[in-house]
Amino acid sequence: MEEKPFYAWSWSVEQCLKEYNVRLDKGLSSYEVERQREKYGWNELNKEKGKPLWRLVLEQFDDMLVKILLVAAFISFVLAYLDGHDSEGTGFEAYVEPIVIVLILVINAIVGVWQESNAERALEALKEMQCESAKVLRDGFYVPDLPARELVPGDIVELRVGDKVPADMRIASLKTSTLRVEQSSLTGESMPVIKSTNPVFTDDCELQAKECMVFSGTTIVNGSCVCIVVSTGMNTEIGKIQTQIHEASLEESDTPLKKKLDEFGEKLTSVIGLACLVVWIINYKYFLTWDVVDGWPTNFRFSFEKCTYYFKIAVALAVAAIPEGLPAVITTCLALGTRKMAQKNAIVRKLPSVETLGCTTVICSDKTGTLTTNQMSVTEFVTLGGKTTTSRVFHVEGTTYNPKDGGIVDWNYYNMDANLQALAEICSVCNDAGVFCNGLLFRASGLPTEAALKVLVEKMGVPDTKARNRIRDAQFAADYFIDRSTVKLGCCEWWTKRSKRIATLEFDRVRKSMSVIVREPTGNNRLLAKGAVENVLERSSHVQLADGSIVPMDEPCRQLLLLKLLEMSSKGLRCLGLAFKDDLGELSDYYAECHPAHKKLLDPSNYSLIETNLIFVGVVGLRDPPRGEVHKAIEDCREAGIKVMVITGDNKSTAEAICREIKLFLDHEDLRGKSFTGKEFMALPLRQQIEILSKPGGKVFSRAEPKHKQEIVRMLKETGEIVAMTGDGVNDAPALKLADIGIAMGITGTEVAKEASDMVLADDDFSTIVSAVAEGRSIYNNMKAFIRYMISSNVGEVISIFLTAALGIPECLIPVQLLWVNLVTDGPPATALGFNPADVGIMRKPPRKSNDSLINSWVLFRYMVIGSYVGIATVGIFILWYTRDSFMGIDLVSDGHTLVTLAQLRSWGDCPRWENFSPSPFLAGSRVISFSNPCDYFSVGKVKAMTLSLSVLVAIEMFNSLNALSEDSSLVTMPPWRNPWLLVAMSVSFGLHFLILYIPFLAEVFGIVPLTLKEWFLVIMVSAPVVLIDEILKLVGRRRRRRTPKQKMA
Repeated sequence: MEEKPFYAWSWSVEQCLKEYNVRLDKGLSSYEVERQREKYGWNELNKEKGKPLWRLVLEQFDDMLVKILLVAAFISFVLAYLDGHDSEGTGFEAYVEPIVIVLILVINAIVGVWQESNAERALEALKEMQCESAKVLRDGFYVPDLPARELVPGDIVELRVGDKVPADMRIASLKTSTLRVEQSSLTGESMPVIKSTNPVFTDDCELQAKECMVFSGTTIVNGSCVCIVVSTGMNTEIGKIQTQIHEASLEESDTPLKKKLDEFGEKLTSVIGLACLVVWIINYKYFLTWDVVDGWPTNFRFSFEKCTYYFKIAVALAVAAIPEGLPAVITTCLALGTRKMAQKNAIVRKLPSVETLGCTTVICSDKTGTLTTNQMSVTEFVTLGGKTTTSRVFHVEGTTYNPKDGGIVDWNYYNMDANLQALAEICSVCNDAGVFCNGLLFRASGLPTEAALKVLVEKMGVPDTKARNRIRDAQFAADYFIDRSTVKLGCCEWWTKRSKRIATLEFDRVRKSMSVIVREPTGNNRLLAKGAVENVLERSSHVQLADGSIVPMDEPCRQLLLLKLLEMSSKGLRCLGLAFKDDLGELSDYYAECHPAHKKLLDPSNYSLIETNLIFVGVVGLRDPPRGEVHKAIEDCREAGIKVMVITGDNKSTAEAICREIKLFLDHEDLRGKSFTGKEFMALPLRQQIEILSKPGGKVFSRAEPKHKQEIVRMLKETGEIVAMTGDGVNDAPALKLADIGIAMGITGTEVAKEASDMVLADDDFSTIVSAVAEGRSIYNNMKAFIRYMISSNVGEVISIFLTAALGIPECLIPVQLLWVNLVTDGPPATALGFNPADVGIMRKPPRKSNDSLINSWVLFRYMVIGSYVGIATVGIFILWYTRDSFMGIDLVSDGHTLVTLAQLRSWGDCPRWENFSPSPFLAGSRVISFSNPCDYFSVGKVKAMTLSLSVLVAIEMFNSLNALSEDSSLVTMPPWRNPWLLVAMSVSFGLHFLILYIPFLAEVFGIVPLTLKEWFLVIMVSAPVVLIDEILKLVGRRRRRRTPKQKMA
């Protein structure tokens, strides 16, 4: 957009005006405005085009498992259609399988489209931050409410208290002695920043250092000024953040679980394709025959009917191999996980992030508001004792603006001597702030430091006993008021009524202090001052001792106070010096603007002179304190093998002090190579940057800008880390979007940060993240359990079909039955495994690597053994019914069916050539199964054998779900009742199976018949050994693992 770089912050006001050919008293002309708009466009953020609906729908089918299912559904539909043409009897049941598969895919696509269309709202939230109108000078006249989108570079804009800044602007002149801007959402600074008109002579400096600039979306909290617009729309800092959010959204990568499932899908495709081909080839002799003449094959005969039959078996195998219920079960488990997390104050916005949390290896945390309370509070104050060489230190508890949160250690209202009374008077009267309650959260109105001083006064109380009792009763009554938004500061009110304020000497950057003139109860005027300790000390000639006596300040006394200041500053405290003055000269009887000395107050250059010969009272130390729970949470992260990195916009010394306090670093730890400003870190060579980030232990990055946060997150991701990033400001949004898990603050977070995030902390607490990580790990373990369960079940189905084809017997399970088992029967137990209780030491293990396999070689072997048993049992019971009259004392021929030999069963396709084969009709439930064609005994007549096979498959999978309770623990140590939901789910699955067995219409659809009690005994006897087999395998696995550490030690 701009032809050459324009570093407005490093240019003088005159140079900036000259750049745009504009005057401060005239503004731009209408013609110049049009010319600038042609060049720079409107002052608004770009609206990114969303994906069209058709593309969103298509993307839902871009998945390997889905593609296999689509092909399977298409082939099933074609085969059902061909069957319908060939035989009159085929009805709706033939189409059940393709219809069910298509329904699953449609539901999956609808859910996917709904999730995606709700995802990209962060950019809309950014637009809401923009100002709607501004007071602009055009053609020599002020336009009071010009729409902000019409602003162009070069416009002259006036800003006042409470205004939202409409564009990035260079301050041209101050209309008040002080201008403060709240820009924490953009820069991460915990305090409103003082601005000036002086240029910053560095072209490449941080946002925080641009003291002569105001930025779009920030707010004026004190003073007023006139500015020159230098950047609009997408060229503003907030516009650059939108670009970064958009770029970060393009870089979004799949979650670790999604990658695993995709890999699994691709491998499964290859295995299914190969298995289907092998099944077809094994049975070629049934549909392709030939004669051999002179050693050469001739007279080829091809049976299309037999060919399609074996093709159907291959399709059945594909349906058996695909765990159709897996997507639904994963979604259910993640949804259950989000509910658990919501109870722990972690609101998950994107389902897959629940699982990603479990493999988080690095937490990049903002400082202000996450590790700290984002509420300034006084932690200690110092005054002199009985003589100038002794001092008293008072420690203050409490970390919020709630006056009832903590108190002063060992404080006694009756010991409130004259010195402490003077300190309380200055803190309450030389103060413009207030405190209000927003729901459960106490907030400051005005400057946070001043609000903290008022809270200190409430903790100190008042020296008057009657007044103190009255204030206490009023505060007790206030707890029962309906309107509790305004907080009654009774002690402060007592001081302000006692010392009536009559004039204010505003803060400025030169003297670094502010003061007020008050009328004391004695009728005399007094000056109350507060400011930077060094500056107030420099202008003080006397000190007040504990008993109220005033003595001259000598050098030892000054050094004592400076030493105390150094001690407090080294703890990361922001220190304020307090003083007063009784001898005000010509202002001693000042009462109003009509007083002759008033003109002296109109000129801020006189303020330094008025604030001389002060009487020093004490030093107050404030800070944004760390949250109480953070220390333990950092320790938990250390135990869990998670690195913590603090990335903040605040200054280096404050960030380091807080990090030491929360024990991210030890008290005297050398921070070289561990603490950097954003600029310092970015100046290092890439190899060194990666080396620093890869080293174990905590790191702190201060004065970090949005681009620095993004780069750090990007580098961490490139080195294979799974990154969780916390933030609350607009400046955090691009990094939140880029991180594997973006975590926004629910209370103090901006809408932009929340919309860019994957998870929102309802209580803004760092320790909630650690609880969420533990929950994520537990959910992943449970997901592994049900994925293993479903896959082992599918292996069993595949082996049963493979055995059917290899032995050449009739198919013992048809595709619609396999679908029912995969979707409905397996679903409840798999979902119930998501309720498995978490391991006790889940946060004492290192995070799993994102490339760890879902199924390792030993687990695969285990489930091949289990799968083989499932296949053998399913096919075995089918063969038993046809070939044996009894099994383990259970009569199998009581229904009257005819027995055949195994050889006959294997060559059932040659049935038309058998002589004297005439099977008897037999009883199946209330139905008599009879045959017009004897060979129908192996198609229509297999209905009972097929029912036994299906029932064995269902029963084995129910027992197998008990095996999945734990990967290694025996059912003796991890009994089924540890997860009662699993027992409920098994009952539901058996109930659903009984439903299709004993309701005639459903039995017809699924091609099955009711079973007798004896037949159910047989089913259970064949199914139960799966538990014993897996118990033996688990025992072998435990011994293998015990042996491995011993070998390593040896």
